[in-house]
Amino acid sequence: MSKRAYNFNAGPAALPLEVLERAQAEFVDFRGTGMSIMEMSHRGKVYEEVHNEAESRLLSLLGDVKGYKVLFLQGGASTQFAMLPMNLLSQGKVASYVHSGSWADKAIKEAKLIGETQIVASSEANKFMSIPDLSGIQLSDQSAYLHVTSNETIEGTQYQVYPDTGNIPLIADMSSDILSREIDLNQFGLIYAGAQKNLGPSGVTIVIAREDLISESPKNIPTMMRYNTHLSNNSLYNTPPAFSVYMVNEVLKWIGEQGSLAGLEKINRKKAQLIYDTIDNSGGFYRGPVEAGSRSIMNVTFRLTNEELEKQFIKESEQEGFIGLKGHRSVGGLRASIYNAVPYESCKALTDFMLHFQKSNG
Repeated sequence: MSKRAYNFNAGPAALPLEVLERAQAEFVDFRGTGMSIMEMSHRGKVYEEVHNEAESRLLSLLGDVKGYKVLFLQGGASTQFAMLPMNLLSQGKVASYVHSGSWADKAIKEAKLIGETQIVASSEANKFMSIPDLSGIQLSDQSAYLHVTSNETIEGTQYQVYPDTGNIPLIADMSSDILSREIDLNQFGLIYAGAQKNLGPSGVTIVIAREDLISESPKNIPTMMRYNTHLSNNSLYNTPPAFSVYMVNEVLKWIGEQGSLAGLEKINRKKAQLIYDTIDNSGGFYRGPVEAGSRSIMNVTFRLTNEELEKQFIKESEQEGFIGLKGHRSVGGLRASIYNAVPYESCKALTDFMLHFQKSNG
């Protein structure tokens, strides 16, 4: 095949080549059935085996903690912004949110449509270039939950540690860094993530939740918006995004082959450090705007001395096969999204290009 692009897209993002090749081999005839997995019934034994394998593999990677259930849903993390408070924000309670950037802001706006919502910490004062310090956070007894956005893809910030919320459930939107490093699942009441960055293709959204937290949903919300609808039906109440779930299962296999979360975290930190070192050692030619203690290992954001030079960087990088390095339209600049499937070799090629570009334009 022709040379693959250096894919630094923020999402949908790079998928492991090994996974794509396996899917290609099974695309027309899945497990000897004479059908693609996209053609078969979601009620059939073959698909249900894949469905259950994906749930089992995901929980295994997170330590097989008891009392948690995986849901395979649709609508992206953006639907979870509303579904979460619809299910967990009861009368007399307040939803507590940490405002860490663009995606946290979207979650907060949706929660305010559902019920009483408060911002308990924010880094808006420094333009979201750091994660708020939550070490001494005090939550009201009326808090239904504390919601955090684990990694802000647009700004390039990431939690290094998570707060202890005691009996108040900690909820995390982990769409852009799920399974990129080890976590203690016991810290969380519920985690949700769109698949299209670290888990697979777009089309399926993963919810990992304590069963006791989602076993009783309000009866005055639509059936499809109730967590317990999907819990009691093994995420098969309606037709699931079968091909996306299959691809998630294959990506989870691949993660195990990389040494599981501990192995992947080591690789991911090595990739990020390579690019951050290139930025920091450039003598000011490149500038990383995020405070060092909040830097993301998934989305490396950086700037040049002026926008014209940034446009030139993007143009020349695209000519060399680099895709997706333009920063989000809301903040500008440059961004390298280096999710699990982005190989170290792509990051090394990027830093080589950065050094060459600096030499030519510095």
